[in-house]
Amino acid sequence: MPTPYLHRATAWHCDALGAADLAADGPPPRHRPSPRWGGGSSSEPAIRVYHYSEHVITGDPPYPLPRDPAPRVLSVDDFALRKRHTYGTLLLDLERRRPLALLPDREAATVAHWLQAHSEVEVLVRDRAEAYAEAARLGAPTACQVADRLDLLQNLSAVLTQVFTAQAPQLAQLKAQRTAAPTPLHDPAGGTGAPARSAVLIAPQPASTAAARLARQRRTRRWAHYQQVWTYHRWGWTLDAIAQQVGISRRTVQRYLQSPTFPERQPRHDRDHSGLDAYKPLLLDGWNRGCRNGAHLFRTIRSHGFQGQYGIVALYVRRLRQAQGRTPRQQGSDRLLPRVIMTPPRPLTPRRATWLVLRALDQCTEEDQQLLARLTAQSPTLAEAVALVQDFAGLIRRRQPARLEPWLRRAATSALPPFRRFAKGLRADMAAVQAAVTLPWSQGPIEGQINRLKMLKRQMYGRARLDLLARRFLLAA
Repeated sequence: MPTPYLHRATAWHCDALGAADLAADGPPPRHRPSPRWGGGSSSEPAIRVYHYSEHVITGDPPYPLPRDPAPRVLSVDDFALRKRHTYGTLLLDLERRRPLALLPDREAATVAHWLQAHSEVEVLVRDRAEAYAEAARLGAPTACQVADRLDLLQNLSAVLTQVFTAQAPQLAQLKAQRTAAPTPLHDPAGGTGAPARSAVLIAPQPASTAAARLARQRRTRRWAHYQQVWTYHRWGWTLDAIAQQVGISRRTVQRYLQSPTFPERQPRHDRDHSGLDAYKPLLLDGWNRGCRNGAHLFRTIRSHGFQGQYGIVALYVRRLRQAQGRTPRQQGSDRLLPRVIMTPPRPLTPRRATWLVLRALDQCTEEDQQLLARLTAQSPTLAEAVALVQDFAGLIRRRQPARLEPWLRRAATSALPPFRRFAKGLRADMAAVQAAVTLPWSQGPIEGQINRLKMLKRQMYGRARLDLLARRFLLAA
């Protein structure tokens, strides 16, 4: 019977392989030169040494982890060992910017056990996950808990996205007003002394009949799922039971229950891309100069290298004609027609509207400010949501704790349910939120360490467990 690999290896061999693998900070090549004997070795033996040598050869763990210093300000965050399946916890000393430990899960009991062994922790910075809040209460009851400011703004953006999704008809009306023809826009071709000339956007490319029919069928199926989810929810079913019964994911059930109205999907905006894109400015320039002959425009772009057929140019010319409200072979003065422009305004989706509101005023362009003004004038509901979000973002960015309590009272009496739920959640975690607005600590350093941890994890291609990952991560720091 052949002897197992690690039983044939000597302690010196295992030590050399471990040193070679630990010293390498990049992706393990096929054959890595060892620093002790100058030869080549695969990365697989080094991984096996880390996993098994403490049991088979030496009886002691190779390259023991450094002893944790006494952290006064601790940052806690989770990281994915396997995304959406298995998560661990990273602990970081914020004062020294040094990672302390990797825990195998993100359960409150695991983190609380580590905190009980480090009673010197005075400040604990965390996100708003309930598990870490419970761990702090159990393991470090005297420590000051600090919520992450970026996490608070992300929670606020999710609340505003829910409001905008529920107000999708209002956003659609605003979008229709922006794309109405003719729209007064700046005409770059006209001089300063020339009379103002309006401009219109090119007509959108119509969807095919088969694609439109398929989109309607999918929307009908999603609508039926939405109705079933709310029906079972009113009957008192759990999220998991609803997901299993309807045949959708638990996350989709959660998203449907967070939306009082059916969440419409946003249309794709890359459907108009084709091989003609590079030549559209040339076509538009010829069209706006008065050339209405599609064949002549086709010959013009052919001379500039266009390899396509005439049909795609003819379809595009038809859209140009539709944008100006002309019919084929219609006669009339071109001076009375608006110019056609190609660049449409960015679609105002709920997500884009959310980040438009959250953006700092000194970073907004003039177009953003005009769009924001039209957004608030669209309806009182949208105006209230925008005012609440801007006030909360302002007090977070400027760290004004005196404004927190009045804002919570406004949000608690708001007509918008998402803001009432958000205010209730902040009340439940009031001490940590108040500390976030007052103290300078944040989760920024630990986010950078998590990025480095992800890089190391991917370099090992999933072949190593947490023990090797912890050694490569903590010893290098």
